[in-house]
Amino acid sequence: MKRTNTFNRRKFLGVAAMGVAVSKFIGLGSVQAKEIDHNNNSLRHARTDLKSFSIKQVKTGQLDIGYADEGPKNGPVVILLHGWPYDIHAFADVAPILVAKGYRVLIPHLRGHGSTSFLSAATPRNGQQAVIAQDIIDFMDALKVKSAIIGGFDWGARTADIVAALWPARCKALVSVSGYLIGSQEGNKKPLPPKAELSWWYQFYFSTERGRQGYAAYTHDFAKLIWQTASPQWKFDDATFDRSAASFSNPDHVAIVIHNYKWRLGLAEGEKKFDDIEKNLAQAPSIDVPAITLEGDANGAPHPKPEDYAVRFKSKYVHHTITGGIGHNLPQEAPQAFADAIIEADKLASK
Repeated sequence: MKRTNTFNRRKFLGVAAMGVAVSKFIGLGSVQAKEIDHNNNSLRHARTDLKSFSIKQVKTGQLDIGYADEGPKNGPVVILLHGWPYDIHAFADVAPILVAKGYRVLIPHLRGHGSTSFLSAATPRNGQQAVIAQDIIDFMDALKVKSAIIGGFDWGARTADIVAALWPARCKALVSVSGYLIGSQEGNKKPLPPKAELSWWYQFYFSTERGRQGYAAYTHDFAKLIWQTASPQWKFDDATFDRSAASFSNPDHVAIVIHNYKWRLGLAEGEKKFDDIEKNLAQAPSIDVPAITLEGDANGAPHPKPEDYAVRFKSKYVHHTITGGIGHNLPQEAPQAFADAIIEADKLASK
């Protein structure tokens, strides 16, 4: 499939720089750019209704996973994956939009969050990327979901990327905020320019015992600081934050978060049984399912540029930059835009 040529890529970047929402479609040898208005989002600066999901539980091999299950049981399945430090309520305003369109929406708490718990005290509190992706495959197996549209942001986007790359039969279509986030310990050895390293301050903090103790002691305040710096223009209120922060009281939360970031830097070992998966991921496998990537125009968290990861998507592919001061928690800040992307991805997969 023909990729973007230099002329069109420059055109795309120039349009994005002018601050409009951009759609880039790569397919059948063509590239199209158009403006998309996602600014008229009534929930952008308003407090939501603070919808709380009814939580179900399902057991897998290692976990008892807490999850929301919204919409018709026979509808096309959408699985939505949150990141850190967030929880399933990042999709509180996305789910009703999708349910109204007939989708069944499943939103699991990742390990270390909400009501998801380990079945055995002996199971390693492992937060490496491969194990979280395996959790989602196990979750789908437990609910007898053969294939789903999978969308996410932050840890959830990375997990969705991995499922799409390694288990494409299980992923009908993909929506990934900040695009291709699959990494490796080897790749993370390379130092970044000082400004980029500064944005990863918490990763280095977590690599120390002081950081572990600090996060355990100040989990609520720490998470709120990340919300503020990652989404500097998002005017969330305390009630909105506290609804999600309740999920961080999970007894395994600190251990999972610390292990995740220490593992990235090669300062903590993963489980041997996931070595083959990690070796595969270290090769930056392509994603061969229909995909849409999203980026907010005010994302204050570390994230790659869209033009740097477009080549990883080999099937039908669209990128949208969402304007209007949208930060890192894109589904919660721009729920209509995220829901639209899920529906659009479904249409791409059906063509």
